[in-house]
Amino acid sequence: MYKIQFLLLLTLLSPLVVFSQQTSKRPVPVARSTPKSASQNNLQSGPMVGYSEMREVMLWVQTKQPAKVQIRYHEVDKPTVNYLTNEVQTNRQTAFTAHLLADQVEPGKKYTYELLIEGQKVSLPYPTQFQTQPLWQWRTDPPTFHFGVGSCTYVNEPEVDRPGKPYGDGYEIFTSIAAKKPDFMLWTGDNTYTREVDWNTRSGVLRRYTHTRSLPEMQPLLANTHNYATWDDHDYGPNDADRSYWLKPVTLEAFKLFWANPNFVFPEGCAGTFFWNDCQFFLLDDRTFRAPNDMPDGPEKAYYGDKQIQWLMDAMTFSKATFKFIVTGGQIVNPTEAFENYSIYGTERNRLFKAITDAKIPGVLFLTGDRHHSILHKLDRAGTYPLYDLTISPLTSSVAQPRADELKQPTYVANTLVAERNFGLLSVSGPLKDRVLTIKVYDQKGTERWTREIRANELK
Repeated sequence: MYKIQFLLLLTLLSPLVVFSQQTSKRPVPVARSTPKSASQNNLQSGPMVGYSEMREVMLWVQTKQPAKVQIRYHEVDKPTVNYLTNEVQTNRQTAFTAHLLADQVEPGKKYTYELLIEGQKVSLPYPTQFQTQPLWQWRTDPPTFHFGVGSCTYVNEPEVDRPGKPYGDGYEIFTSIAAKKPDFMLWTGDNTYTREVDWNTRSGVLRRYTHTRSLPEMQPLLANTHNYATWDDHDYGPNDADRSYWLKPVTLEAFKLFWANPNFVFPEGCAGTFFWNDCQFFLLDDRTFRAPNDMPDGPEKAYYGDKQIQWLMDAMTFSKATFKFIVTGGQIVNPTEAFENYSIYGTERNRLFKAITDAKIPGVLFLTGDRHHSILHKLDRAGTYPLYDLTISPLTSSVAQPRADELKQPTYVANTLVAERNFGLLSVSGPLKDRVLTIKVYDQKGTERWTREIRANELK
């Protein structure tokens, strides 16, 4: 009888045994003995070089499925002395992203690095280097440096894009930027475009960030140039999104997962700051605290909000930087009360400008995006220096012309309009007491469209 019961039990369990054998064939994390090609195939996007300081550099990578990732690096002229970052196990909950800290570095050095997935080197067909910032203070004049600027990166996905002509194009612009060899790249907002299919769920947001970051033409620039970012409406949420956006904690989480900024000064936004040689960059958040665009102007209509403005004014008052770049998504100086210009928040705009004037803060300039064309505005101020606003846009999104009345504004600097896909390359050079900012704007193929110089002594 027991034998019959045992055979019956085996018969009942046999489908489960078969099912177990079938599920054991599902993909599993890559083992350390896996060939290089498998590690290569597990790379989703990156590696990307994030912030640079004298004592550490942050790097980033994303895999397709769970894996152990690490960076091996060495000084360019010392290839036999290698160092390793922390090892990170990527996982689905964090979109398989990893932040990898290179903390065995010395100031003013260049390093070559290799990405390891499951202990195996991933071969990449482009350079992978990073640098630390030099210790120049009290020793020499600050070195010359160059940085790229751009906004509005749309990467097509026909299945979920709006019907009609594709909104994104000209991806070779990233090759053109990389060819200029900037020390770092400033992404000034709309660095990805969430769609209707994305902005109501965490899954959608992470998928959109992944889709944009995986663009093949972008990878060499990410791997060989330090990257810093702030956001605007499209990487924050829906078009023209404000403080009412219901999923903003999720898009902030995604921003922190996919970028490698050195700090975030508020827990609820992406604002932060960094230094490069004698210059300081203030990455402002123009969305988290922002009142609706259509709200009547007045003291209650916030754009940056009291807390962020107070921090900015304190930080700029404390700063000894030659140039103080305020980096933000939308136009600041343009007085046209249209679109999403700061002018439709006139009460707060006037308060900020007055605070900068009253505090006698030298060297302030604005770097902005959003408008899908590039242009330079200059606001003359009685008794003090003018405020410049350099708008650089778009990288790969469609182009938009300014309104005719905008080009008649007294702030418009003649012959600086570029109504095609483009990027900026800015350089800071010269001795500490006579630093010069050189602005060059290039089209997507890397052809120069215009250039201007602004001396630090003009901004005092």
